[in-house]
Amino acid sequence: MPFYRHALAGDAAASIAQVLESPFLTTGPRAAEVEKQICQFFDVAFAKLTSSWTQGAVATLLALDIGPGDEVIVPAMTFVATSNVVKQVGATPVFVDVDPDTLLIDIALTRAAVTSRTKAVIPVHLYGQMVDIPALREAVGPDVAIIEDAAHCFEGMRNGRRPGQDGDVAIFSFYATKNVTCGEGGAIITNNARLARTLVQTTLHGMSAGAAKRFEGGRYNHWDVARLGIKANLPDLLAVLLGPQITKVEERRRERQAIAERYTDRLAQTPLEIPRIDNASVSAYHLFPIFVPGGKRDLALQILSEREVGATVNYRSVTELTLYKNDPMINQQSFPHSTIWGEGTLTLPLFPGLTAAEQDLVCDVVVDEIVPLLSTNGGATKRGVI
Repeated sequence: MPFYRHALAGDAAASIAQVLESPFLTTGPRAAEVEKQICQFFDVAFAKLTSSWTQGAVATLLALDIGPGDEVIVPAMTFVATSNVVKQVGATPVFVDVDPDTLLIDIALTRAAVTSRTKAVIPVHLYGQMVDIPALREAVGPDVAIIEDAAHCFEGMRNGRRPGQDGDVAIFSFYATKNVTCGEGGAIITNNARLARTLVQTTLHGMSAGAAKRFEGGRYNHWDVARLGIKANLPDLLAVLLGPQITKVEERRRERQAIAERYTDRLAQTPLEIPRIDNASVSAYHLFPIFVPGGKRDLALQILSEREVGATVNYRSVTELTLYKNDPMINQQSFPHSTIWGEGTLTLPLFPGLTAAEQDLVCDVVVDEIVPLLSTNGGATKRGVI
């Protein structure tokens, strides 16, 4: 059983065929249609498709004029791209720990981390659950940009609000294993008109006009470059895959929730731990992570692999990776929750179309083969003792 199985089928191939018959393989009218659809879904003014979350984030930091001498606060428990993009523009990522129950960025620690050099904070809507953005805004003040890392959270909500509605900008991923996917890709949304205009430039070399605009009206139109940018646009050839999935996101979110609830019920009386989902949240249920206590995570991964059940790790603490662990400016003792979670977590298969028999196999391997190993000496240690 794979860790993930996409749901794209014949209709996707037909959509690609239509693009192949059109003049535009790169960013053009089909991408523009999807951008409008994204704006409507999130009830925001502007959307820009990108080639990946990472490139979208770099373009956003450039558009916000963040660079050398600036600081950007990021959680230690996230995928490494969240901090890497800060380094890529020459700024300094400032790590804070996460809440031990939800694994979301600790807002009190974020407040304490703000300095005169802080230009932005990147809260991560980890595993599909949104950070409390209004509370974060109160903590960091009006002058610190809030860049929501919504790579896991296309369909998530908190108190009826979606990503991008309360922060300055939200960035999504359409990578191969995401809930909405085109293999590789992403999107940026914002209500800030000035930022949106700048993003048009920073996502395409700093150019004032993309390919469609350069030939608008049946003639060539001159363009200019007034600021630094990167190559981050998404072509129509991939964008065309997104529209039909967006119309079905709530249906598929409910499917993932049902699977997650079934897993939760089966694991309820075991030493395994699962991140808490706040009552105010509607999770996207992008991933189903568990914590295996007693230093036996890797043994659990081995057992799952031997039973041909796909599993992975989301994530080790970024501060434990060599690039950051060797940084003398980072206090390695400041992230206990991220570190301990990262040493014990693994992620089980969770995707629409996962059959009842497959779900039972996952649970049987975990409950019948892994859980009994946790009763040995030291195996029952709970993460909460930190």
